[in-house]
Amino acid sequence: MAAITIQNVVKSYAGQTVLKNISLTLNKGEKVGLIGANGSGKTTLFKLIVGLESADSGTITMTRGLNAAYLPQKPEIAESGRLLDAVSDAFEGHRNLEKELQALSAQIGEKHGCPEEVGLLEKYDRLHAQFEANGGYNYEVRIREVLGGLGFSPEEYDQSVQVLSGGQKCRAALARMLMGDADFLLLDEPTNHLDLDATRWLEKYIAGHHGGAVIVSHDRYLLDRVVSKIIEIENGRATVYPTNYTNYAQTKHTRQLQAMRDYEKQREWIAHQEDYINRVRYRKDTAKQARARQKLLDNMKARGEILEKPENLHSIKTDSKSSSAPRINFKPHERSGDMVVRCEGACKGFGDIRLIKRLDFEMTRGEKVGIIGPNGVGKTTLLRMLLRQLDPDSGTVRLYENLSVGYYDQEHRDLDPDLSVIEAVREVRPEVTEAEARSYLALFLFRGDDVFKRIGNLSGGEQSRVLLARLVWTNPQVLVLDEPTNHLDIPAREALEEALQHYPGSILMVSHDRYFLDRVAGRLLVLTRREQHEIVDGNWSAYAEILSRREEASRSEELRRKEQDRREREAKTKGKPGRKKSKSKYAAQRVEELEDRIIQIETRVKEIETAFADPAFMKDQAKLKQLHIEYDRLRPELQELNEKWEEAADGLAD
Repeated sequence: MAAITIQNVVKSYAGQTVLKNISLTLNKGEKVGLIGANGSGKTTLFKLIVGLESADSGTITMTRGLNAAYLPQKPEIAESGRLLDAVSDAFEGHRNLEKELQALSAQIGEKHGCPEEVGLLEKYDRLHAQFEANGGYNYEVRIREVLGGLGFSPEEYDQSVQVLSGGQKCRAALARMLMGDADFLLLDEPTNHLDLDATRWLEKYIAGHHGGAVIVSHDRYLLDRVVSKIIEIENGRATVYPTNYTNYAQTKHTRQLQAMRDYEKQREWIAHQEDYINRVRYRKDTAKQARARQKLLDNMKARGEILEKPENLHSIKTDSKSSSAPRINFKPHERSGDMVVRCEGACKGFGDIRLIKRLDFEMTRGEKVGIIGPNGVGKTTLLRMLLRQLDPDSGTVRLYENLSVGYYDQEHRDLDPDLSVIEAVREVRPEVTEAEARSYLALFLFRGDDVFKRIGNLSGGEQSRVLLARLVWTNPQVLVLDEPTNHLDIPAREALEEALQHYPGSILMVSHDRYFLDRVAGRLLVLTRREQHEIVDGNWSAYAEILSRREEASRSEELRRKEQDRREREAKTKGKPGRKKSKSKYAAQRVEELEDRIIQIETRVKEIETAFADPAFMKDQAKLKQLHIEYDRLRPELQELNEKWEEAADGLAD
């Protein structure tokens, strides 16, 4: 069933048409990936859907009552107050309902025995059912679940939003939107500021979300695991592929090859017809045939049956290039020595914060190693120590001196914002002529007057292409790359991946792009928050399998412990007079489920205790008796829940 219907939408800026007669149907519950080169109109389409901009023509309609939530690339969040308060604004209506229930409860006590009591009780029941349907008192647990999933520690919950970094504010805005429980999510690059753990959590959240979602993302791994439909915006038009990203790429390449074959076959046929017409049109016996064939060609043209040459014919599995992707080709001057990197007992911290502890690691010639881990564990710090920008606190960190190194800084600090594009590239190769530099920059999609743009006026993706152009021209033996795919669209990422696959030198790269790591890395150095490290032989998919096995083993071990605890308790009670063997109904529940139930019961116990202190309830002995019965039932249940929670929490800690 359609949730959002887009019909013949056209949108232009300054005379340039961005979207051309776009028609799409976004169904309830489906997860869709919206892809296309930077500037193709993806964000524009989102703004049109939510009404931030108006279409030049066409219509966009939503199902009545649909609650759609939009996360822009640079979301905003209120900076006054604590992080916990800022994100819990999403539950303002829920909290107001809670306050209304409390006020109604007081009124019911005051009006006990009066004619108004029946109406108040009916209203209370109606609102309480609505309150429970919206999650009841579980919203505080949900807040902590979402914040924790997106990488916030409990210590950060009470921090002022003002002191958070830009990336943290973006994650907070994402948390606030997710807790709004919208029917349809419009997410514009939601993983931009997430580390791998948070991205994996978000994948599971979106996959389990009851409503629909459209995701603009360059994270192809996420698009493979979450979405069932790809919509590509290209040359202002939308094409729908009912599949994930990898199958889309294969299907598109097949379609393009078929389109090229059809085009070439038709061009050959048309050339044959035109040749025949030109040869016989003036001969008396064949002029009629020539006119008939010319009329056929004219009619085909009038009906739009003459095929245009397909654009952007490319595939990640071929050497042909997309016109929307840079052409990257690393060629080191000479072969490096066998040893490239060696770390022995390396330690590094800042003040009381310990990042790297006793790191032992080696990398040899030709290896391609990816460094992964949560934000703030020292990945960039390790690169900076290798480049001698920082010294280790103890131990050794060595990148061998006889190597020429190309460094890609994710912050783009090597670029002077006052230089033009061509000046920035000639800075590393001053001997080349302007004409040579312009020809070279065309390979990185800087054509015409684009080469004279100031670096400071470029987008993040354009600056990334300038950095790559400089890097390629230095012909390094070793590449040290810090988040090289940030800001790059999918065609540029695929071009970079292909170039790095064929690069004969050594690569040490920090990245959270799992698709990129799968295609380039042969080994992983995993850094953790516990000042530990792990070396994995293989790419991201190999490590993902290891994580899955560990998570499954952890779940099995947790169940084993619970079963063992149950048997031990049964053994202790066996044979004792007056006691029966019993099995707790909470034995197999997870910590999160136990916490939810504990909060529910604690909240209800507090409500009953408040009621006991209310003189109005003392007048109604029947209701007071019911409250005592409920109270006597809840107290032992709460004690049992707390015991089970301690057992489960101890099991997780072990």
